[in-house]
Amino acid sequence: MAFVTHQIVRTMSSVSAKKLLVQHVTVIGGGLMGSGIAQTAAATGHSVVLVDQTEDILAKSVKGIEDSLKRVAKKKFADKPEAAADFIKKTMSNIKTSTDPASVVHSTDLVIEAIIENMQAKHELFKTLDTFAPEQTIFASNTSSLSITEIANSTTRQDRFGGLHFFNPVPVMKLVEVVQTPMTSRKTFDALIDFSRAMGKQPVSCKDTPGFIVNRLLVPYMMEAIRLHEQGHGSKEDIDVAMKLGAGYPMGPFELVDYVGLDTTKFIIDGWHELEPNNPLFAPSEVLNKLVESGKLGKKTGEGFYKYN
Repeated sequence: MAFVTHQIVRTMSSVSAKKLLVQHVTVIGGGLMGSGIAQTAAATGHSVVLVDQTEDILAKSVKGIEDSLKRVAKKKFADKPEAAADFIKKTMSNIKTSTDPASVVHSTDLVIEAIIENMQAKHELFKTLDTFAPEQTIFASNTSSLSITEIANSTTRQDRFGGLHFFNPVPVMKLVEVVQTPMTSRKTFDALIDFSRAMGKQPVSCKDTPGFIVNRLLVPYMMEAIRLHEQGHGSKEDIDVAMKLGAGYPMGPFELVDYVGLDTTKFIIDGWHELEPNNPLFAPSEVLNKLVESGKLGKKTGEGFYKYN
């Protein structure tokens, strides 16, 4: 009996030791994705520090978060104005800002990077943070297209490094792709899964392959639609209607490319083509390249495959 009890205690202690609870989060990058991640983490009771290069950028980020929270509160507490005000106040009190990432990571459980999709910039950031963050701090990138393994290689904590790919708009979209590299420890992966759930998200497990799951399926789909149009097999309008009415998609592929951004789509497919030049799914498009070169990037510029007022 004593042996059995000892075994149970040892097992419970082992399980407890493996758990890593994320309470304090540092989000690097105050853009749309970073602000959304910061808002959602703060709204679910996490202590958040949002970091960007200037106070002006951070002021805009905080204003955007506050405006977003007002919209959320209006729906969530339609007939309870006091509860809505309390929700906004409590969430905002969980968010602090800084322009110095190295000075704020000393007590953080998790660093989430949401900066520009540039490998060198990410390397420089994580290499710096690696020297200041505690040994147990987990690093994660929100990249949608770059290799998590390659980003992690700029640090000495490859076992405490993973991917957390959120979707825009973060407060609304439920999915998080949790990316595990060959070096990511089970403890780190479990902590990222638990953190995602604590944020009210549905995590899915992904390997570190180009595009993970969603973009790996979505980007080639959009590119194939462009090729169909490029080769004269269908107008963009007919292809969009066909996929909406025939497949039940809420947006057609050309509407989706315009929403995502033609430059973003081109950046992703060019990177994958460089990695796997013989993969026909990753072949570039002359039509897409010309539109990007002419500054027609989609809804954000007023014109892409379609024109917008």
